Amino acid sequence: MFSIQQLFSKGDRFQQLLEAAAEESHESVRLVIELMKSPRNTQNLDDLILARRKEKKISEQISNELVKTFITGLEREDIEALARGLFRIPKTAEKLAERLVMAGHHLDGIDFSRQADMMIKATDAIHEMVKQLRDLEDMEKMQTFNDRLQLVEVEADKYMNELLRDLYGGKYDAIRAIVVRDVYELMEKVVDRCHDAGNVVMQIILKNS
Repeated sequence: MFSIQQLFSKGDRFQQLLEAAAEESHESVRLVIELMKSPRNTQNLDDLILARRKEKKISEQISNELVKTFITGLEREDIEALARGLFRIPKTAEKLAERLVMAGHHLDGIDFSRQADMMIKATDAIHEMVKQLRDLEDMEKMQTFNDRLQLVEVEADKYMNELLRDLYGGKYDAIRAIVVRDVYELMEKVVDRCHDAGNVVMQIILKNS
């Protein structure tokens, strides 16, 4: 079995691709947060769609490389699982962006800063975790990133319940309540996707330790 410090060689193609996928996931979330600040700026949506396409291309490259490569530092199903997990982050971010643009004036005056903070914390953590796969001598550091990701998910779930209480309490009219709930749920799902990808990273570590 490979030692955990040698999961990837210095120039390993799969590590490079996974890091690129994590980078595009991070960029997608950054762009959707910018769109939250200026939902009528369609350039942000266009840039996000482009980031999603880049992520899709990277995912396809990973699949192609797996077909051509006989020996890999990680088990093939682990590489595929992590690539799939990372791909779902920008996919969800794009859905959120489309909803923000469609919702228009229904979201005027609503403060999404808390959700934005949670999303960026989550994507920061998974981004660092994927990069850390290259050199896992500092397992404590990896666990710190994972703990941070777990904490953000718990915080997101808790905050979602608070928001639902406001919605059910009649804070908004019917149409606005439906729109707000849809947007809230997609924001929470972005955090969940990061958490799912983080779980794959931790499973890889446990399997190879």
